[in-house]
Amino acid sequence: MRTFNGIAELEAAVGTHVGHSEWHTITQAQIDAFATATGDHQWIHVDPERAAQGPFGSTIAHGYLTLSLVPMLVWEVYAIEGVRMGVNYGADKLRFPAPVPVDSRVRAGVELLSVTPGGGGHQVRSRVTVEREGGEKPVCVVDTVSVVVA
Repeated sequence: MRTFNGIAELEAAVGTHVGHSEWHTITQAQIDAFATATGDHQWIHVDPERAAQGPFGSTIAHGYLTLSLVPMLVWEVYAIEGVRMGVNYGADKLRFPAPVPVDSRVRAGVELLSVTPGGGGHQVRSRVTVEREGGEKPVCVVDTVSVVVA
């Protein structure tokens, strides 16, 4: 994990790739819990027998499950010391280029795009690319926007 000592150090890193998170396995139990929480019980996510005969050969994680992991994954990549709080402000350019089959391992890479005053603190824009171990394409690419208050 990379640690920035305040906003000035974070600003100096704009335009760089900050690092990668650890690898995390996406389990069927996690997929099922997400389906229960969201009401999205489509068979490609929750019916292993039917999904085995489907286009992906197994169940796959919901795209929004993958997206929901982004904050956890980013927290493994970097931290900012000397700030009171950080909050999610939004997201831009969200895409799911490839599926996440059950039992896949995923991790995120983070590139800092900008740090600008705004929103009661500083808006931090990052490009987060979630990849699947052994995959040819990313499974999620999103430009996140956070507000960090010093």
